[in-house]
Amino acid sequence: MDNRRLILLLVFSFSLVMLWDGWQKHNAPATQLASAVKQIGDTPQPSMPSLAGVHNPSAPGLPVVTSNGNATPVNPAVKPQTIKVETDLLVVEISTLGGDIVQLDLKKHHSSADKKRAFTLFEEQGRHTYMAQSGLIGEGLPNHRSLWRVVSTSFTLPTDKNELVVQLSSDLPTGGTIVKTYIFHRGSYQIDIQHTGLPKAGFAYYQFTRDGKSVEEQSNPMMVGSSSFTGPAVYTDAEKFQKVTFEKIKDNEAKFVSKADNGWLAMIQHYFVAAWLPPGTVAREFYMRALDNNLYSVGVILPTSADGKSAISLYAGPQEIKNLKLIAPGLDLVVDYGWLTVIAAPLFWVLSVIHGLVGNWGWAIILLTVLIKLAFFPLSAASYKSMAKMRLVTPKLVKLKETYADDRMRLNQEMMALYKKENINPLGGCLPVLIQIPVFIALYWVLLGTVEMRNAPWIGWIQDLSAKDPYYILPLLMGVSMFIQTKLNPAPPDPLQAKVMLMMPIVFTAMFLFFPAGLVLYWTVNNVLSIAQQWKITRTIELASKA
Repeated sequence: MDNRRLILLLVFSFSLVMLWDGWQKHNAPATQLASAVKQIGDTPQPSMPSLAGVHNPSAPGLPVVTSNGNATPVNPAVKPQTIKVETDLLVVEISTLGGDIVQLDLKKHHSSADKKRAFTLFEEQGRHTYMAQSGLIGEGLPNHRSLWRVVSTSFTLPTDKNELVVQLSSDLPTGGTIVKTYIFHRGSYQIDIQHTGLPKAGFAYYQFTRDGKSVEEQSNPMMVGSSSFTGPAVYTDAEKFQKVTFEKIKDNEAKFVSKADNGWLAMIQHYFVAAWLPPGTVAREFYMRALDNNLYSVGVILPTSADGKSAISLYAGPQEIKNLKLIAPGLDLVVDYGWLTVIAAPLFWVLSVIHGLVGNWGWAIILLTVLIKLAFFPLSAASYKSMAKMRLVTPKLVKLKETYADDRMRLNQEMMALYKKENINPLGGCLPVLIQIPVFIALYWVLLGTVEMRNAPWIGWIQDLSAKDPYYILPLLMGVSMFIQTKLNPAPPDPLQAKVMLMMPIVFTAMFLFFPAGLVLYWTVNNVLSIAQQWKITRTIELASKA
């Protein structure tokens, strides 16, 4: 990645991607986000297929149960109570309207806009609408529009306990009480949810209701291709990992496995994921529905057990690969490495191993750069030898161009004869370029897509390797290194080409001003190593030619 052919190829590639990205944005249909959504079921929807052919849990008009046991419709004027639950990793708000999680903050991860504030994954009101809802299917049974009573008295995980249990209840008109239980665990982003006291042969549903907007919009036009996938995904043993776009759901063209006895359903966004994880081989049915106001509901229906219970696990947290692999089969696939996953995944594994040894992601990137450079050392050496020889014959090429300026065919013949005589392959640098470009792009996705890089510091002013350098020091150093490389390369015989090559460091510096600091660090270190290797080879060949 350190000769003029690479520079031209990258400029051409980035230009195409920029044009394509701009075209897509220009022609994309506009969407409108609801300012606040408190009752998701207000909008009629198509009937939802279920294991029992029952009513849609989001449909309006279902009877709900208040604390006095009388079945009455929800009164929109009644303000539900919100309880705050706190563990060592989570701050959760549960509403008595539906008994749902309407706010979830991750204490160990900070907001991009405000480093002093925890990252908000779920929120009912704010920039985004995103909630974890659950309920029962059937007349007179509480759903996500029903009012629940708070049973628990403690909502903070004690320092001497590993579990925190929060309970809500709802009385049935026919007698009996249904209890919804949330179980929070120390050191875990998993929340166990249980319903007890359910009618036999019944069904419970668990769903995410979310708007279709990406959480972290890229404001920089140079951050091409950086928008990670946002939307639902289903995993089953039969069909494996299936992502579904919001557009497909809206157009009723979503294709995914709907019925199975295994698998999970997730809602994915950049760096974070929420997933419903049904236990064992319980029969389940997945569904996805578009609502009004750019809202979507995706969920899973589970049958009630013989003893009147329904249980599921909710994961809501960062996309940490090593943890996701332990939670459920295939859950680590939610990490989006783009179309070069086959290269990016091993790169991140190596990077993680190095990080385990040095304890800092910045130094890990530097050591990974050294390893990549060593792996490509023979190819790079061949390229630099070719360029060093080209430097020696450049005066001869200039003379040939002057001699045969009016005879293009003869000029090409004489140039090829010169290359053959000097044992020079004019395309000697192409193979290293073609091989290394995918590695660079894959590393770009690793640095941009892995949550471990988010807010990861290196040294001094670099406090987030996934964000741009706040003072643009690394991009400027990178530009200097590219300028030195340009001077080491053979000067093009054409004066116009020579001016273009001198402009490339300036162009790339401008582009890299907005790139993740970790990627600029990789490129800068790679350039420094390339300068050392190229200088050594060039000097050796020049001395040999004088001997």
